[in-house]
Order: sequence, then structure tokens, then C-alpha cells
Amino acid sequence: MFDQSLGGVSVAVAGAGLAGLAAAHDLYRRGAEVTVFEARDRIGGRVWTVGDGFEQGQHGEAGADLVNEDQATIRRLATSELQLSLVPILEGGFDFVRRHAGQIAIDRSLWQRLIDALQPLMHTYRLTEGRWDSPIAASIGRHSVAEWLNAIHAGEELRAVARGMRGLFLADPDALSLLPVLEEFADAGAPGIDRMYRVQGGNLRIAERLAAPLGDRVHLQSPVVAVSQDAHQVRVKVHATRGSLGEVIADFAVVAVPAPLASAIEWTPRLPDGQHEAIRSLKYGFATKTLLQFDRRFWQVPGRARAYGTDLAIGAVWDGNEEQPGDAGILALLAGGSTSNATEALVARGGPEALVADLGWLGASEARVLAVKRVRWEDDPWARGGYAYFDPAYPPEARQWLAKPCGRVLFAGEHTSMRWQGYMNGAIESGLRAAAEVAALGGSR
Repeated sequence: MFDQSLGGVSVAVAGAGLAGLAAAHDLYRRGAEVTVFEARDRIGGRVWTVGDGFEQGQHGEAGADLVNEDQATIRRLATSELQLSLVPILEGGFDFVRRHAGQIAIDRSLWQRLIDALQPLMHTYRLTEGRWDSPIAASIGRHSVAEWLNAIHAGEELRAVARGMRGLFLADPDALSLLPVLEEFADAGAPGIDRMYRVQGGNLRIAERLAAPLGDRVHLQSPVVAVSQDAHQVRVKVHATRGSLGEVIADFAVVAVPAPLASAIEWTPRLPDGQHEAIRSLKYGFATKTLLQFDRRFWQVPGRARAYGTDLAIGAVWDGNEEQPGDAGILALLAGGSTSNATEALVARGGPEALVADLGWLGASEARVLAVKRVRWEDDPWARGGYAYFDPAYPPEARQWLAKPCGRVLFAGEHTSMRWQGYMNGAIESGLRAAAEVAALGGSR
């Protein structure tokens, strides 16, 4: 069990996002024969650094963006192993913006007021030590954030900040279970109070560095459609680039695709009922990411925050490239939950200028838009949403099934992470965990 080498062991990996590439990179390093299948025509998955169309050589993150101070795995991988630089950003964290009586109000203290209101339930939640299979978790999890707000007779300010969490959880208060909110704030506190980072040159560089040693072992435009296994091997069927069906036989498979895609795979034998239902019923939040490049960085004012949670239709707003040179600058907007459709409606009525108008409180009317990039992740057939969220109908105890191995098949992806679900760090940790599970199983062949 102490021999971690995998010489002679073959592994098929479904998905070339951070989870799949982290698994493949680690397996290859251990000596395994690795083949990666990716449905898109690019690697990275929901990590997507885009520069096309932006002036002055600038770029922005159309997908996953921020790295937190306490996310040790991604920081160590990026800097120590992949020799990338992490740049500190958004010093001071997120303020909160809400519309009140037709006026814009900015009040950072609302985050803490929400956390203070959650404290009685947080005390109870901490007794579970993070176990979602406890009766406490089941009791809390069946209630939505909206139900809790009603139960405590919350005022409009607390309801506004709860709506503002759409930029974090990608779900509205009536659709979001109270349990993940307690989990998020029990240790982390208010959003963005710790230092945050971004990869110098773009977050996609992590995926590129992970994929580089794999070379032509990564096959693009090759979605996995079926997985069958017996006691000795796994058969993975893919639709190749020309639409033909191909098959690879391997000792193990790592499935590192979003839950809706994993659910659509034809499994032989069928996954255990609990696992099948846990994967099938997991929801993904609507998320529109908009990158607005302006001719100047009007939001960079001394004493003013560079990041905002909001209850506005545009969602959360932050400086999208403060680490890059140039007079121009990019604002990133993340509209989660119902604000994804609200952003779509705004643009349909008035074009990108309608988004700029909704940023008037920040000074956007004084600047000129140079470029716009907008991605609706729920429209991406290979993502079907920004990332996973847990609704009140999802049984908390089912969460353990998401990462549970099934015979010779291991599962990875941000949705399988217990501590860092929804984050790049969770995706990477899950991929490394799946690789270690292959090593554990391969060592006992």
C-alpha cells in the first residue's frame, strides 16, 4: 500500500477541466498510462481566460476567477509545482450595494449582520463537525434561506444581502438550502475578507501547465458517452471528432465532468441507486459572466472598494484585471440565479449600454466601453450552469455519494468537494484525491 507508482496501470479520464487535468497530471507523474477525453474544443472547462477583442493586450476571466488565501492546494500547485505567479487582488474584500427607495446604498456591515443573524444556527451546525449525514444537517438542509428569513422576521436589509448571495451561490434565497450557507460562513466569515489572488497571465495557465506533459494524450471534441466495467477493466466509449464512436479499455476511469453530464453517461452496470440519484438531482446555478473593458479604471478611487456584492440585476461586480498594465481596465460582473436572466433581459432591451447604466453608481457613465465579453454558462452544453448548488430538496446525506468510488470508476469535480465545492481549489483537490484513489486501488490489484 505504500508503493505509489502506477507503472503499467492505464487510466481513462473524462474531462479536461481543472479536476480532470489535476488527476491526469498526477497519474502521469506516478507512471500511469493516461488518456484524457474532453468534449470541448479547448481545455480548462469552466476556467476560461479570454483576451480576444480586448485592447492593450488585456484579458479577463470568463469563468472561475478568484483564489482565496486559505486555499492551500491550488496555491501550492500553481507556485511550487507549475512555477506560476499568484498576484494579490481586491484588497479589502467586498462591499455590499443595494437599491433602497430608488437610491443606491453601500454598506459593508450588512455582510456581518447576516452572519450575526445566522449565529444561533451556526452553533448548532458546528456540532455536526461538518457531517452532512447527521439529523442536524437533514433538519437544517430541508429549509431554504427564504424560509429562514421569514422565520426570523428579517427586515429588508437582511433580505437584500441574502439576494446578494446569488453572486456566490448562484441561487436565489427561495431555491438555496440554508445548509451550504452555514457551511460557507461558519469558518470563512464575510466574503473576501481574506486576501485573494489571480494567476499572473490568466487562470487558464494552470490548465495549460497541467496538460503540457500529457501532450497528445488529451483528446478534444471527444465526449464520453458510455462507461462499462467488470472486475478487471473499464471500457470507455467516446464520440470522436468526426462523430464516430470509439472505445478505450483501461484499468480505471476518472470521471471529472459536471454532474448533469455524468448523469447522462450510459453506465453498465448501472450506478448504485443512491449514487445515481445523488448525481442526477444535483442542480447547477444559472450564471452569466460579463467582462466590460473601459477606456479607464474609474472604479479605482482611494478609499473605495474594488469588489461589490449587490442585489442589483447585474449581480456581483469586481475589478477583473487590476494586476494588468494599461490605462484601460476590465470590470467583471457575475449574475447568478435569477439575475442571470435579468442580465439577459437588460442586454436584450438596451444592449451592453444597459449594463453600463446600472453601473452609474460606480461612475461608469464617465467612461467609454472598449469591449464586451458575455458568457451564459447555463447555455454551455458541457457545463449546464456555473457550478453546483444544494437546494432544500437535496438530501444532505446524498452528498457523500458524489465522490464515492464505484468499482474501478473514480469521481472528481468541484461538485464532489466537501470543503471547497464551487471553487477551483475544490476541483484540483478532487482530481488529486481521485488520482490517489487510483493509486490505492492499483496497488492492490
